[in-house]
Amino acid sequence: MTRGADPPGSINDFLARRTSRPTDTTAHEYIEIDAASTRGEAVLAQECALALSYDGVAQAVMMVSPSDLDDFALGFSLSNGLVESANDIYAVDISGAGVDRHAAIHISNRAFSALKQQRRSLAGTSGCGLCGVELMAQALPELKPMIRRALPQASHFNQLRERISRFQALARASGAMHAALYVDAQGDIILCREDIGRHNALDKLIGALHGQQIDFQLGFAVVTSRCSLELIQKAIRVGLATLVSLSAPTTLSVEWASRYGLNLIHLPHDATPRIYTPLPARDSA
Repeated sequence: MTRGADPPGSINDFLARRTSRPTDTTAHEYIEIDAASTRGEAVLAQECALALSYDGVAQAVMMVSPSDLDDFALGFSLSNGLVESANDIYAVDISGAGVDRHAAIHISNRAFSALKQQRRSLAGTSGCGLCGVELMAQALPELKPMIRRALPQASHFNQLRERISRFQALARASGAMHAALYVDAQGDIILCREDIGRHNALDKLIGALHGQQIDFQLGFAVVTSRCSLELIQKAIRVGLATLVSLSAPTTLSVEWASRYGLNLIHLPHDATPRIYTPLPARDSA
């Protein structure tokens, strides 16, 4: 790759060219699991896939909220040691829309040479879920649609939060742990796996279900963390019929669950469970 001389610039020049801030939320409809099947609407967080490249060289794709992407690009570059100083960054050009975004980062010759020397696949952390993915097609793949299964019985959600807490031995001892659990066709919790990473906890649960040869299409999985896209993708890939989250899903999670046939339910604190997919059609009357 041929590079010219570094253009004049500084971190102040970069900050002066900041992009505008899009909204990070949007409203989605849900159905409450009650006798009246009450409809409601909740504001959910958005997320998008942001591809980061340094002078044309792809580095990673990260799942992020779509606001302040220039701030994220700067902080990501510094916190991951991709540049030594903010002054090594001359420009960050944010492009794309919807779920597909790109941050084209222009850095100094010195920083680019150092980056080529140390370049490697980024190790996964407990937060991002997609570190090291360099192609947008890998971050937002086409998956095989599932046959949508019946929703769990309403009684299976009775005191579910309290029952879950009794299974979280590691969280009770140390805190800072996510859990993924499996509730069988009778409404009983039969498996719990914990990890500092929410996606790791779900991977452990999936492994346990396969290892113990449990037909996981008859019950449902529960995650105690927020329900972002990578958890939805994991559930769809292995054929989980229903995913329940204790924290609200993102708008992209709802869209993917609807597209691929996954039942997605949110169990709020002190509130009736909310079905985001499937949503039955409104009565025409």
